[in-house]
Amino acid sequence: MNTDIDKTLGQPSPQTLEDQLKLFQQHLAELPESASELDKNRIILDIAETHLALEHKEEAWKLARAAFNVFLQLEAWQEAVEACNVLYQADQPASISALGQGVWLAVSFPIAADTSVAMLTHIVDETPNDSDGAGVAAMAACYITDLRAEDDRHESLSFLARNLLGQVAHRHSNINSQEQLDIWIDKLELRDPQVFLPRLSMMLNIMVGEEWWFDREELRQKMPDA
Repeated sequence: MNTDIDKTLGQPSPQTLEDQLKLFQQHLAELPESASELDKNRIILDIAETHLALEHKEEAWKLARAAFNVFLQLEAWQEAVEACNVLYQADQPASISALGQGVWLAVSFPIAADTSVAMLTHIVDETPNDSDGAGVAAMAACYITDLRAEDDRHESLSFLARNLLGQVAHRHSNINSQEQLDIWIDKLELRDPQVFLPRLSMMLNIMVGEEWWFDREELRQKMPDA
């Protein structure tokens, strides 16, 4: 195997990933009995992510799904969304449902802005070009960036989010200028979060259907502004 080429492409080689997997597994095995469930399942999520990188998708799903349950119980919202990200990328029958649930948590709780934007970008990727839903997801990414991004990350993340919105507008209606974009945003009613966030919620309901893994009403009581 030409590891130099792998490094040039910026992708770890399978051997490197296998070695990393063994290190994570060793770390998990060597955890003291006093280790917290959060620390233990963070390592399990690392193992799941490495399995995913190795295309071991069923194993990645199994580990991330179990870790998600623990994170949810511990109210570790950031880690729960990261687990949903793995579950979505594992390409299993319930992966779209996992994406919808991860986005619900990412929008509802004040987790890292870049994680939320990544999850919303997945929705854009899953949405047909002519659907208004991609615009809703992209505008939600812009909104969360402005709301949560740290000062040192705001400019770069805002650029990514607004670029995402521009790409969606172009594929949706062949929008090519700021003036056209402003008109398009108004036409789709994407300026007011009190309007577009409920629309996002409706989209998530469709994605998840009856397969919610948690009681949303119960979790709403745990939101910071509840």
